[in-house]
Amino acid sequence: MSEIKIPCGRGFVSARIPESELLGVFHAALPPAASDPESEVARALREPVNSPPLSELARGKKNAVIIISDHTRPVPSRHILPLMLAELRRHNAAIEITLLVATGFHRLTTEAELRAKVGDEIFEKEKIVVHDSSASSMLRPLGVLPSGGELIINKLALETELLVSEGFIEPHFFAGFSGGRKSVLPGIAARETVLANHCAEFIAHPRARTGSIPGNPIHEDMLFAARAAKLAFIVNVVIDKEKKIVKAFAGEVEAAHAAGCAFLKDLATVTVPESDIVITGNGGYPLDQNLYQSVKGMTAGESAVRQGGVIIICASCSDGHGGESFRKTLAEAPSPQAVLEQILKVPRNKTIPDQWESQILARVLCKSSVILVSPDIDPELPRSMHLKHASTLEEALAQARKLCGRELPRISVIPDGVSVIVTSK
Repeated sequence: MSEIKIPCGRGFVSARIPESELLGVFHAALPPAASDPESEVARALREPVNSPPLSELARGKKNAVIIISDHTRPVPSRHILPLMLAELRRHNAAIEITLLVATGFHRLTTEAELRAKVGDEIFEKEKIVVHDSSASSMLRPLGVLPSGGELIINKLALETELLVSEGFIEPHFFAGFSGGRKSVLPGIAARETVLANHCAEFIAHPRARTGSIPGNPIHEDMLFAARAAKLAFIVNVVIDKEKKIVKAFAGEVEAAHAAGCAFLKDLATVTVPESDIVITGNGGYPLDQNLYQSVKGMTAGESAVRQGGVIIICASCSDGHGGESFRKTLAEAPSPQAVLEQILKVPRNKTIPDQWESQILARVLCKSSVILVSPDIDPELPRSMHLKHASTLEEALAQARKLCGRELPRISVIPDGVSVIVTSK
């Protein structure tokens, strides 16, 4: 028997699987984390990709905005922001700096979450503004996206003399990779801009998948927005399963992001045999706080599970469903297939909130059953959305064995589904 452990919330869930059923446990092959994370970020700042140093970009500027990640992203901001702030002030002690929290389409980040993220000193001393995608007073139009949607972003980004960002790079289930240009769209964009970019047509596009950048229409919109906003410099990191910095990349937004993606792609790609049951997770806290975010981990299972198989997703979901529109779309439909048919008829400029997550979850459910392992959620919530529920991983495995209909099911384990790019064989 092999014992497997899957991150869930701030801990793990575990189960034992017979060797005769287990096809393998699949992880990204990342090198060890940097022994000194600040030194690794400092190295990247000293060696910017296709850009002058950040301190030179800040020379003579009256002000700067740093776009920072929100509470849903495990970006180790405590190790990044102090160095960025120091670089901005190295030759320009009087520069006025604003930290703009990239909430995108998420709920607003609380003060407690901000303090935990950036640390007491930065929270107390620096000016921090939380982006609100629905607050018209914070927003300003900037043009038209390739998708045809209006590009509207936070006006602080347009009024500043220097726009930079921090973030992290990981595989992303429809943008290809996170990081880089995503700080602007969806990070600091208006809700209507996010909706246009996340339209049904683009989500259904064959290139809008994990690890896919060239020809991805969602990425192309995002890159257009970053260019239009004049995002000048980024500091992005690759992190391991313990959220520790492995490698840092800094410099011009396109070049530095491309370097980070190239570094990660080979390391994150895993080849998983077609499986009857795939057990996966969302990397634990903070990415598994709700059912909405947990769809990301499910897509790793989708890439390896056979038609009619079972995906077991382990996620705390302590914050519930994560989006009322997302919940209603699934709960009020007679079947996942009906959800897909309904959404695929929606034109680009009529996208509704959270439609993309509903679309992807429905797509997954049309291929396989999904069992959510969550000790923290009301079981009726996932059941109302066409998922199944289990309180423990052992319970989920018992359900999955019955559903898949095979005496010796082929089981693959992907402990952190958001950290890998899955190919099947």
